Amino acid sequence: MAQQQEREHWLALIKKGNKSSAIAMLGNAVIAAAKGVGAALSGSGAMFASAMHSLADCVNQGFVFAGSVLAERKPNRKFPTGFGRVINIFCMVAVIVVTIMAYETIREGWHLIHHPAKAGGAFWINVGALILNLVIDGAILFKVMKEIAREARIEASGISLIPMAFKHVSRSAPPTRLVFYEDLVAVTGAFLALVAVVVTTFTAFKALDGIVTVIIGVLMVAVAFRVGYDNMVGLIGVAAPRDVAEKVSSIILSDQDVTDINGLRIIQEGRYYHVDTMIELRSGLSLADADDIKFRVQDQLSSDPDISDVVLGIIEDNGVKNWTPEHLNEFS
Repeated sequence: MAQQQEREHWLALIKKGNKSSAIAMLGNAVIAAAKGVGAALSGSGAMFASAMHSLADCVNQGFVFAGSVLAERKPNRKFPTGFGRVINIFCMVAVIVVTIMAYETIREGWHLIHHPAKAGGAFWINVGALILNLVIDGAILFKVMKEIAREARIEASGISLIPMAFKHVSRSAPPTRLVFYEDLVAVTGAFLALVAVVVTTFTAFKALDGIVTVIIGVLMVAVAFRVGYDNMVGLIGVAAPRDVAEKVSSIILSDQDVTDINGLRIIQEGRYYHVDTMIELRSGLSLADADDIKFRVQDQLSSDPDISDVVLGIIEDNGVKNWTPEHLNEFS
C-alpha cells in the first residue's frame, strides 16, 4: 500500500513537470540522431556542430525536466520554503553540458577553417535532417512561446507571441527560459548549417563549413552565459517583478481592515514567489478580530497559484503612511 502511494505521488509530480522541456527532450533526441548520421556520412563540420547542439539540448532538457519534477515537491519540516530552487541547480548542470559541447564545437570549427573537409556524399540526408530540425524545433519554440504567455499571465496569440516572448521571458519558469533560449539557437543554427551544406556542396567556398561551425559554438556559449546568469541569480534569491509586487500589494490593500503595508518582500523561488510582509490594521480591533483579518488576507494571497508561501505579520496602524507607489521601484 505504501509503495503504491509513493508511486502515485511521483506520477502526480511528473504530471506537474515542465512539459516544454519534456517535449523538447524527445524532439531533440530524434533530431540529434538524424543529424549525427548525416555528419558521419558527409564529414560536414556544420552538421557535426548542429548535431552536437541538438544532443546538448536533449541532455539538458532531460536534466531540466527532472529538476522541474523535484521542484514541485511540497514543503516539509526540513525544507519549510519548498523545493522551488532545485530547478536552478539542474539548470546549472545543463549550463556546464552546453559549455563543454560549445568548446568542442568551436574547436572543430577552427580546425575546419584551416583544414576544410572534402565534400562528401549524403547531401540529401543532411538537407532532410536540417529541414526536420527546423520543423521540430520551430514547433517546440512556438509552444514554448505559448508557455511563456501562460506563465506570465499575458494574453497573446499568433504572430504577437514573438514580441511577447522576448519581452516577458524573464517572468517564465527557469526550465521554460532554458528551452526558449536553446531552441532559439537551435533554429538559427539549423538554418546556418543548411546554408553551409548547400554552399559547400555546390561552390568552392569550403571554409564556410568551419565558419558556421564556430558561429554555432559561439551561440551555444551565449545561451550558456544567459541561462547560467539567470539561474545563479535564482539560486541567490531575486526580487519578484514589479507587476507581481503591484498585484500582491493590491490584494493586501483591498481588504477594508488593512490601512497600510509596513514592509513587503517578495522573493522568486523557481517559478513561484515567497511573500513576506508586515501589514497595519485599523485601530481598536480585538486580538481575535485582528487574527481573523490576518488569516483572511493570508488566504487571499495563498490562493494565487504563483505564490507558494506567505509569511504575514500584523501591527496596529501607526498613523504614518509607509507604503507608496515609489516602493514598487525596489522590485525588478
